[in-house]
Amino acid sequence: MFIAIVGTRCAGKSVVEDYLISKGFIAVHLATEILGANRVFATPGELLEYVTRHWQSNFVTVDLTSLELISPFIKRPFFLLIKVDAPLLQRYRRHGFDRNPLSLEEFVRQDDDRVFGTLGLHAIRPFVKVNVLNTFQTVPDLYSHLDSINVLSTERLRPRWDSYFMTLADLASQRSNCMKRRVGAILVRDNRIVATGYNGTPRGVKNCNEGGCAHCNGVSIANGTDCLCLHAEENALLEAGRDRVGPNAILYCNTCPCLKCTIKIIQSGVKEVVYHLSYKVDEDSARLFQEAGIHIRRHFPTTIV
Repeated sequence: MFIAIVGTRCAGKSVVEDYLISKGFIAVHLATEILGANRVFATPGELLEYVTRHWQSNFVTVDLTSLELISPFIKRPFFLLIKVDAPLLQRYRRHGFDRNPLSLEEFVRQDDDRVFGTLGLHAIRPFVKVNVLNTFQTVPDLYSHLDSINVLSTERLRPRWDSYFMTLADLASQRSNCMKRRVGAILVRDNRIVATGYNGTPRGVKNCNEGGCAHCNGVSIANGTDCLCLHAEENALLEAGRDRVGPNAILYCNTCPCLKCTIKIIQSGVKEVVYHLSYKVDEDSARLFQEAGIHIRRHFPTTIV
């Protein structure tokens, strides 16, 4: 693993680097002149070649400070970018321990340039995998926080199947047009996607968010109109059909299935259900799945903070 640490001034980047070194990481540096020290490189290209050649070792640097410097490393599967930040006033107070502290106005001006300038941190933000907010007063407290978020988890580099499919379920939910909630589902067999689904009105019917479902739009209270929206799980099962569901299918859903969907999931032959967000009938659904011999479990993705 190769970790690059970026962040604002006096946020605690070097402290996070020290933490990683204490965990066995090796510090590597960029310098315009080679001073004879080990693992000091004149160019990003030389550094990239070195860490790629030794990709099974763990390295850390605080010297990749712009998108231009970071870009070649982003393509590597062993690269992880961590951003460290802290409240502005807290960082300025830390800066006060420097030998020649800046005025608050100058500190803010330089900070704005670092964050919002042409090569600023805002350009790096899409590639950050871990955000560390360092509001801690002591180094041990920061170290404890880094331990608690499992900053060294290799799943941040390559997600496990559960995280992978649950992320796709969340993505599918973005296609939902239901006014009540966004739900996405992925039907999987032998780690291959069989079908996807999201909730909304049936094909050919006006979308729920365009008034197609009176129930979801609050009209049904007076006239008793039933909900017209198909649930994400239903859509995935309908898309697959029982023959394609097969004997080893797993349904990933970003929300626990309701009772109506639970019955259909059982009938379709799915062997396991994995969900993330809770729903009001979780216990009833779980009881029914258990009776039918279907394993249901909740997935908690790796925390990205």
